[in-house]
Amino acid sequence: MKVLVFGAGRMGYGVVYDLIYNSEVESVMVADRFFDKASAIARKIGSEKVSACQVDVSNSEEVVKLMKEYDVAVSCVDYWHNLRLSEAAIEAGTHFCDLGGNIFVVERQLKLNEKAKQAGVSVIPDCGLAPGMVSILAVHGAKDFDKIERIHIRVGGLPQNPKPPLNYQLVYSVEGLINEYVEPARVIRNGEIVEIPSMTEIEEIYFEGFPPLEAFQTSGGTSTLPETFFGKVKELDYKTIRYAGHCEKFKTMIDLGLCSNEPLTIDGQRIVPRAFFTRLLEKKLPCDEPDLVLVRLDFIGEKDGKEKHLRYEIVDKFDEASGLSAMMRTTSFPASIIAQMMAKGEVAERGVTPQEKVIDAEKFIAEMERRNIKMKQLLLS
Repeated sequence: MKVLVFGAGRMGYGVVYDLIYNSEVESVMVADRFFDKASAIARKIGSEKVSACQVDVSNSEEVVKLMKEYDVAVSCVDYWHNLRLSEAAIEAGTHFCDLGGNIFVVERQLKLNEKAKQAGVSVIPDCGLAPGMVSILAVHGAKDFDKIERIHIRVGGLPQNPKPPLNYQLVYSVEGLINEYVEPARVIRNGEIVEIPSMTEIEEIYFEGFPPLEAFQTSGGTSTLPETFFGKVKELDYKTIRYAGHCEKFKTMIDLGLCSNEPLTIDGQRIVPRAFFTRLLEKKLPCDEPDLVLVRLDFIGEKDGKEKHLRYEIVDKFDEASGLSAMMRTTSFPASIIAQMMAKGEVAERGVTPQEKVIDAEKFIAEMERRNIKMKQLLLS
């Protein structure tokens, strides 16, 4: 099994780590626009199975040529490259998955379904944490019901030692964070797919051993789930978990225009507020400190004529032994697992498909637990 990993950031490193230390691979290539970053991962992993190369993912000809040498490719680069990379994978005849994060890009990827089928290629978008892991868990939990009415998904990446003013640290790209906060959330309400403004519908949420938390609407987390569950549930939604008070503070900055892409001219200088704000967050917010990831899925429905409330819960923390953050583990490990399933022929269907429709949930959960990402199942009624 030969695997190509695009992107030498945190998540790229996490995927390579998993492929080398938790899997059986013949070789792994780390490809990045900056060779120094790619080679740094290879050196840090310290395995002769890992090599590095320089590639610009916007150069389709170069990417196709590289992809042809591998059984499967994993994208850990910014989401806006994933459509082009999907097209390249189809041309190269190489299976492909990505970390996703933007439903508008995924919708365009799904339109490549017939081309991928004709090429005998499997393309699976959105294979990280949320969307990603939670989508597979959603389908897995729903199967325990005769009739499923509501699915509520709550996920958050948090610092173990929160610091004011936002009690948040950067666990992935700022661009991705802002997108989640400003774009609308797609949910199912009263059996219909609707859009809800992000940073709304704040609710209190409690995890044992943690201080007060809140959850609020954000975009992206449901991905293709509204279509998958359309006609099957009355309600389905996704909210992001943060320490209490975070939403109000960040939403104030959004309302002031700091996340706007509309340019301003100040003293003769053209400034884009969002770009400026992004740099400020990158400079001011902590990163690479011990973190944790909280995941909760609540399923409400009927089983054997009785009301049933099932809860899935995951609490994962920074792993000192590997040096991997909880966000790296819960985002990059799912992508690595799915890529391996594709390369091994465990994903039989060809085309561009949502992971919740083609991934064996039992095998996936077993692989996550083998990596010490453990899920509790609680029967609440």
